[in-house]
Amino acid sequence: MDKAAKVVDQMSGFVWNNILLFVLLGAGLYFTVRTGFVQIRHFGRAWNRVFGDFSLSGSKAGKDGMSSFQALATAIAAQVGTGNIAGCATAIVGGGPGAIFWMWLAAFFGMATIYGEACMAQATKIVDKNGEVTGGPVYYITKAFKGGFGKFLAAFFSVAIILALGFMGNMVQSNSISDAFKTAFGIPAWIIGIAVAVIAAFIFLGGIGRIASFTEKCVPIMAALYLIGGFIILIINYKNVPGAFASIFTCAFNPAAIAGGAGGIVVREAIRRGVSRGLFSNEAGMGSTPHAHAIAKVDKPQDQGEVAMIGVFIDTFVVLTMTALVILSTGVLDGRYGSNNEQIVDGVKKAFTGTAVAQAAFADGFSSIGPKFVALCLLFFAFSTIIGWYFFARQNIKYLFGDKAIVPFTIIVVICIFCGSLLKVDLVWNLSDLFNALMVLPNILALLFLGGKIAKFAKGDKVEM
Repeated sequence: MDKAAKVVDQMSGFVWNNILLFVLLGAGLYFTVRTGFVQIRHFGRAWNRVFGDFSLSGSKAGKDGMSSFQALATAIAAQVGTGNIAGCATAIVGGGPGAIFWMWLAAFFGMATIYGEACMAQATKIVDKNGEVTGGPVYYITKAFKGGFGKFLAAFFSVAIILALGFMGNMVQSNSISDAFKTAFGIPAWIIGIAVAVIAAFIFLGGIGRIASFTEKCVPIMAALYLIGGFIILIINYKNVPGAFASIFTCAFNPAAIAGGAGGIVVREAIRRGVSRGLFSNEAGMGSTPHAHAIAKVDKPQDQGEVAMIGVFIDTFVVLTMTALVILSTGVLDGRYGSNNEQIVDGVKKAFTGTAVAQAAFADGFSSIGPKFVALCLLFFAFSTIIGWYFFARQNIKYLFGDKAIVPFTIIVVICIFCGSLLKVDLVWNLSDLFNALMVLPNILALLFLGGKIAKFAKGDKVEM
């Protein structure tokens, strides 16, 4: 098992660091140019579209789809997850403060990619035999590539996302919840596992209506809770905030602490860590969020494309940036926890990265309440991701096997959530990363093939599919 986990981890690392990092960033740059910098030209309109008529209780979702905000909330539920806390901290530990700059850059270009994803998902959505609106990458993949090749790519994408998000990904999320609560409150993992599995099952079995109702209420509340907590830490450490901002830009290009040839290595590491963690966090180009944006009730595909861009903005430029500033302004990485990213706990060296860094940063301002606050935020973030990922995988189960497979699939997911809370299996975590990477390839390939149509959407033209 350990050998298999190591092999899969190496495969995943190779795909992410040597292929997808360039594919996703390159696709973002391509769509930015093809759409005439749509993320800048239409940002104001996109912002007003989301918050101009903001409400925690939108129209009732059903067979005809969700409201535009409900679709965005479902997408953000998946985007804003443990990566915004643990992933951000890991990027800073491995790549320095400069990694955050490259996260921002990746998100900027990713906004154009996700615009294309949402537009194409809207343009190719269908009404199934039961009268339910459905959509996602599988439908624009088969539009891009006719015949057997398109069907193969669509099926490959569906299998990858079901495994990556529906099963293995949700095990990872439930494990993050149980770990955080066990550390902060001493609650046994099996109790947390049962609670998370039961609540998730209740939401799952309520269908699209209950999922939409949950996400439109949970996402704004969880984001507000975390941002308020982070803002209080920044106020406490207000003298250090300008320096924290400055270090992000300085270390992105010139890590002053390291001279000579090694400096170049650190810059490359900052780029790699920042871009890969940023893209993994905001999910632009991965093919996950189009499932939610496809069923939004809007007048034109461009409308939801603009809304989708705000999801990336909130995920990276707001929530993830808050984590970064809290970590950097509190100075928890200034050496007080030992060298080589090791934390000294009761005389024992332990790895100091991920969630532990964020907990230490919030503990710096909130004392013993800090780790509990992070655990509570992780509960919201990870649980909302479970709901979003279940929905994305559910749409692909329908595509492959029809409605009859939804209930068995739901039961398996609930079991995975419970099992994931009890144990961390490295092989499962590594397989989740690998299949996350594999599902990107057919999605990006189809989007690039449809790039001309995405450019027309950005111009406001009517597009025939």
